[in-house]
Amino acid sequence: MIADRLYESAKESPVCVGLDTKIDFLPACLSEKDLSSGEKITAFNRAVIDATADLAGCYKVQIACYEALGLEGLKAYADTVSYARKQGKIVIGDCKRGDISSTAVQYAKGHFEGDFEVDILTVNGYMGLDAVSPYFPYIENNEKGLFVLLHTSNPSAVDLQEDKMADGRMVYEKMADLIDEWGKPYIGQSGFSSIGAVVGLTYPEAFEELQQAHPELFYLVPGYGAQGGTGKDIADILRRSRCAVVNSSRGIICAHKSKTEGEDYIDYIRQAAADMKEDLTKWL
Repeated sequence: MIADRLYESAKESPVCVGLDTKIDFLPACLSEKDLSSGEKITAFNRAVIDATADLAGCYKVQIACYEALGLEGLKAYADTVSYARKQGKIVIGDCKRGDISSTAVQYAKGHFEGDFEVDILTVNGYMGLDAVSPYFPYIENNEKGLFVLLHTSNPSAVDLQEDKMADGRMVYEKMADLIDEWGKPYIGQSGFSSIGAVVGLTYPEAFEELQQAHPELFYLVPGYGAQGGTGKDIADILRRSRCAVVNSSRGIICAHKSKTEGEDYIDYIRQAAADMKEDLTKWL
């Protein structure tokens, strides 16, 4: 089960490095080279992976940053996820797919096979089981996993996710029940399911309540660093259960900005990853 692999990686480091790479994130020593945009991004991502592989529990790659560059961007996405996986690292494809079952079948094939193959995919389950079930055969047979959007870190998440239902609970609490139900057949030896949830670090108290109510869920946690979250916000949860990887994208891959445009940019990126790992683990 991918949940067991991720759990073991997270015990070593709960840091998830987000390769949500844009051209304007690159230092001049790369951006001024006579390469295509896709080649520049690929070179940058490979350097980041090489510099942080011993510090990161996994990597998350946001596909929108690559789709925006067209075909060469998609090639950079494919090359990036392939390179990270060849280093033995778990890769999360941050695609947030969510559609009717016949379309979801194609998304599953597209991201769990072939050029864009990742280990775990983020999906939007607010359309219900139809949008999620086509991925299940890959979880059963191909060591794949899902992170389903639960309580996200964006400010307007409250518009729907925190609406109260007739029973007094919030919409996201109902979603937690569904993710829990979907994941029960895929619980590994670690006690965690290969169907996990995305919960923002921007709501630490709500996150703690969710974790206590659903201890078998493994969590992908955005909201660290640039969005305001800190290691202290998740300390109590990680002390109780090593149930999460915490993502930082800009906080790591932009650590060199305003400091250097030279080849030493990678030193700042590595240091940012090391500082994040220390910030998350010093509370344990």
